[in-house]
Amino acid sequence: MASQVYLLILRVLVSVVGIIGNVVLIQSILRLARFKTFEIFLLGLAFSNVEEILIVDIYDIVVHQLSWMEISAWWCRLLKFLTVLGEIGSIAFTVLISIYRYQKLRDAERRVSQPILMDDGHAAYGFCGGSVLFALALAVPTFVTNLDGHMGNLTRRTSCPPDFFQCPQGNCPLLNRLYKYLFILLCNVLPLLIVTWTSCLIIRVLIGQQKAVHARQTTQPGSQAQTRSRRFRQSTVSILVAMAVFQVDWTLYLVLHLTSSPYTFAAWSEMEFFITTTYTTISPYVYGVGNNLFSFKALRCTG
Repeated sequence: MASQVYLLILRVLVSVVGIIGNVVLIQSILRLARFKTFEIFLLGLAFSNVEEILIVDIYDIVVHQLSWMEISAWWCRLLKFLTVLGEIGSIAFTVLISIYRYQKLRDAERRVSQPILMDDGHAAYGFCGGSVLFALALAVPTFVTNLDGHMGNLTRRTSCPPDFFQCPQGNCPLLNRLYKYLFILLCNVLPLLIVTWTSCLIIRVLIGQQKAVHARQTTQPGSQAQTRSRRFRQSTVSILVAMAVFQVDWTLYLVLHLTSSPYTFAAWSEMEFFITTTYTTISPYVYGVGNNLFSFKALRCTG
């Protein structure tokens, strides 16, 4: 019993830290005089993170703390839909940030004054809209997955099922299985490959530009170009750190879903919670500090 109380306290603490970080990031971005593409993507990421943390908490409370209540299947589907929507939104905006930063870094020397496609405001909002539609398209199947048979009794007796994807191997509806592997492919494997590849390319470009940066520092000490370059590199390093957290986080999520289930691993739901909220909790602080978006003023307003 004591361990459950400590675990609940830890979950609440992680959630509060994540919500505060994302809200401060949102406030800091909204105070900017003009939104650039990077800030637009960060704003979408922060909103997705907040939605995911809140709904994951609500869903887990319904599953574990209110298991004695009879919750209708429709409410279970709605909560799971919102949970998946936040997860996919966070993943999609992370992919956009990684691609955008690589393109900016790669073209920094060749296109000093020429913006790339994603710099256009209409294009940036278009990519955001596409990410939301992508998340909606992959979250909608939660309303049609089969809750009868292997999950019907679980839904009626112990509130919502701990996970819509998993089911006993001998009694797993085809629709649930197809949805599970489609979700893993499009929302885990593919984003992990893209983020890993762009991160490697960013590191390669940074290493290649290191000598040029040292040369400019020698010939033009203290110039404005140097200051902008340092800020850009600091921002890029923060993105790499966030990408590393993303890779570790969603790799663990992938391993958890492919190697175990709530039926075979008692702490499955708790493990999934901490895995899915790690990136959403840490990333706003990494992005905010690395891009000079956090300030004491924003923290005071949030408090």
